[in-house]
Amino acid sequence: MTARRQPRPRPAAGPGWFDEGYRHIWMPYEQMQTAPRPEAVTATHGTRIVLSDGRELIDGVASWWSACHGYNHPHIVGAIRRQLEVMPHVMLGGLANEPAFTLARRLAGLAPGSLNRVFFSESGSVAVEVAMKMVVQYWRNLGQPKRRKFVCFDGAYHGDTIGAMAVGDPEGGVHGAVADLMESQFRLALPRDDKTLADFRAFVGVHAHECAAIIVEPLVQGAGGMLFHTVETLRAVGDAAAAHGLLLILDEIMTGLGRLGSLFACQQAGVAPDIMTLSKSLTGGTLPLAATIATAQVFGAFLSDDPDRALMHGPTFAGNALACAAANASLDLFEREPRLEQVRAIEKKLSAGLEPCRGMAGVVDVRVKGAVGVVELDRIDDLAALRARFVAEGCWIRPFANVVYLMPAFTIADADLARLTETVVKVAGERAERRPKRREA
Repeated sequence: MTARRQPRPRPAAGPGWFDEGYRHIWMPYEQMQTAPRPEAVTATHGTRIVLSDGRELIDGVASWWSACHGYNHPHIVGAIRRQLEVMPHVMLGGLANEPAFTLARRLAGLAPGSLNRVFFSESGSVAVEVAMKMVVQYWRNLGQPKRRKFVCFDGAYHGDTIGAMAVGDPEGGVHGAVADLMESQFRLALPRDDKTLADFRAFVGVHAHECAAIIVEPLVQGAGGMLFHTVETLRAVGDAAAAHGLLLILDEIMTGLGRLGSLFACQQAGVAPDIMTLSKSLTGGTLPLAATIATAQVFGAFLSDDPDRALMHGPTFAGNALACAAANASLDLFEREPRLEQVRAIEKKLSAGLEPCRGMAGVVDVRVKGAVGVVELDRIDDLAALRARFVAEGCWIRPFANVVYLMPAFTIADADLARLTETVVKVAGERAERRPKRREA
């Protein structure tokens, strides 16, 4: 493996960049009136984040789950530099660029089942929007315009754009304030047991004639609470779609590209979708890029002499050459380096390292799947304070809702991974010790 040099932190726009910019920035997922100031970052390397005061944090969440190869991997950096010198971007409307076409071919070759047509966009949310547009127009092109509803699930999260929010879970998520913008969809409990399976099958059987597709995150529902389900659950969803002629959309934006120990999570269940969405790890966490991959059957419904039957969607930066070059380099690393073996090793270390949390006061559950480790708490009263406590321990761990989770880069060193799990155990233990003692009867 190529050795990496630690970059030297460089000031950005002079020493006052943080204070001057903070007066104008609007941070994501933050109440700006009460949120503490963010940590100022000047460099990254490997699985480390370098702060402006020289401290280094071990990144436990891979920059929102995207930096699967760690930061500044020389193979990806080199590919970006070479592409930047010749052509950072050219519109995909009527023009072609080699990185995008090569990436489409490679993704079609890797994708499960008969997925073989790739539509590029810039973010996971947009990839889901494209998938939703595809399936609604698919049925319209086939002369069945009433099939436009989506079956989705409690605990789901598919993005922050309007359509993606509509197939998420606004009651359990972050989108309740804008629920009026969303079209109502069929949201059900995931079929995890006999009752929910029977309810799910019965509902789909009655409403299939008005449904366009079922959409689900395979095996792990991410931002909805890091909720796990079994391969049997995923198979039940896939079987219901097939039995009633519905399209199946698998949102692999978080789970895809190795995170759960297989290249795509759905492969563990032997389920192949009609449409799959990818983003996050697609470029190794370097540049925005997403892909919506469809089968020949779906693609074929759009072929016609009638221009109105075409998919009318076209992001300005679709197939961005720079991002596609990064993605091709990222796929090279999956081919050349033992990423899936690394994930399986991380799974074992996360399981052992987080196990001491089980049974602690206030801990509801400890669960691990692939390179995802979760400690679910009964509640978190002050997220900002808990994040600050992790920073004080030299770790970047960003809890949300009531979960503390680890999703590190696949290349993380054993010592750094151990430091992350030890820190979670330490902080969870401190929290347990502060809880009121029960009085003896």
